[in-house]
Amino acid sequence: MFKVTIDGVQTEVEPGTSILQAARKIGGHHVPPAMCYYSKLKGSGGKCRVCLVRVAAGSEKDPRPMPKLVASCVTPVQDGMVVENLLSQEVLEARRGVVEFLLLNHPLDCPICDQAGECHLQDLGFEHGREGTRYQEGRRTFKPIDIGPYIKLHMTRCILCYRCTMVADQLTPNRVHGIMWRGEVSEISTYIENSIDNEFSGNMIDVCPVGALTDNTFRFKSRVWFTKPFDAHRECPTCSGKVVLWNHGNEIYRVTGRKDTYGELEEFICNTCRFEKKEMGDWVIEGPRTINRHSVIGQNHYDAPYQGLLKPGNKRSLMAAKTEEVQN
Repeated sequence: MFKVTIDGVQTEVEPGTSILQAARKIGGHHVPPAMCYYSKLKGSGGKCRVCLVRVAAGSEKDPRPMPKLVASCVTPVQDGMVVENLLSQEVLEARRGVVEFLLLNHPLDCPICDQAGECHLQDLGFEHGREGTRYQEGRRTFKPIDIGPYIKLHMTRCILCYRCTMVADQLTPNRVHGIMWRGEVSEISTYIENSIDNEFSGNMIDVCPVGALTDNTFRFKSRVWFTKPFDAHRECPTCSGKVVLWNHGNEIYRVTGRKDTYGELEEFICNTCRFEKKEMGDWVIEGPRTINRHSVIGQNHYDAPYQGLLKPGNKRSLMAAKTEEVQN
């Protein structure tokens, strides 16, 4: 077992574990954010650079710091490694810069986006974003298109995390969509406008960290915080049948997979469960779903990394912490 210290907290992990997974073992605000990494998808990570951390000591044998910030999702730990996440001002400043780049072309249409309230980019913008933008050039724009009977693609919101293409590669046969073109004109698209209609294609909606891929059956129906999530299951020959029902009264507005603390699906579900079973009689209700990650759904407010830096017993508000930071 390797011992690694992250923000002053030590843990033991198996050799080959990434810094991000080691931080997730500790939990709380010690965990760097991640937009492209997805533990259930092979080959994910290393693209968005949001999870950058500072390695203050490479290992017990070689305690020299690494010369540059590293992506925690693809950097394996070493025995005796010391990592700084929130304790490094350099990391926080770099993360602000990455968020600024992610928002260059993003339309910031949260008031009409179905992802609002459970959007990871919203969380990043609140925690690390700047008050204004310095970008003055023209933004690239795309018209929303249907890439299947159930999925709406709004490419203007896409941050090219590649998660949806990995879902198609690893879960579905005969993939018909991917990354088209290169550089700043890269985009997610289908091959000659083919339709995506395989049985597990709906999981692309769940893995998308922003509102680029949305559910056509739920589009503009309600805000997620106005619905009530319930754990439910059914006997399904294709998948586990374990889902979350998002209800408004006795009406099921949408069905999604169950996600863990870090917004990752515990199990992938089929399109039949997701799109075609919208009657209460189709499901066995297990009970209310607890949203245990920072979300307006579960806590009715946004959390922030500043609170993790406050000492126990200190009752200062988040606003006071941010005000002090600005003054300093």
